[in-house]
Amino acid sequence: MNYEVVIDGSPARLSIESGRLRYAREASKASDEIEREYSITAAGAGVWSVLMNGRSFTATLLANGEVSVNGRVYRVEVFDPRSMRGRRSAAGGEGRQTIAAPMPGRVIRVLVEVGQEVAAGEGLIVVEAMKMQNEMKSPKAGRVVELKTTAGATVAAGDVLAVVE
Repeated sequence: MNYEVVIDGSPARLSIESGRLRYAREASKASDEIEREYSITAAGAGVWSVLMNGRSFTATLLANGEVSVNGRVYRVEVFDPRSMRGRRSAAGGEGRQTIAAPMPGRVIRVLVEVGQEVAAGEGLIVVEAMKMQNEMKSPKAGRVVELKTTAGATVAAGDVLAVVE
């Protein structure tokens, strides 16, 4: 899977395939790219043990998109370029906007109701995927006109979760 990520304000590309991870910052030299084998194991609620090239890391999910890795806190945003919610299109548009699942997962919470007015960037639905919780946010100010999922539902990548007008 390929993702666009922003870590502490620095955009990059992240590719995860069959136990290999490739990370490349945008506008950097090829020598800045990292490619490593890795494994990950849940170590508790919101805590993972990561083994990469013989080094062990403890990653803990914090609030508001922050992740602590061995005690150092990073602000992390992850975007799936296959979805319509990538950072380049997140400025919000006119008309109907759909909110899609970025990857397969399970809906943890539905934060809004049909007919509810929402602000741009307001959380709508929380999806747990790859042991991380992702809050799907409204791409624009408007009204929720459709909810196509419920808490506890399993979703596939690209499934429409909500529609905002």
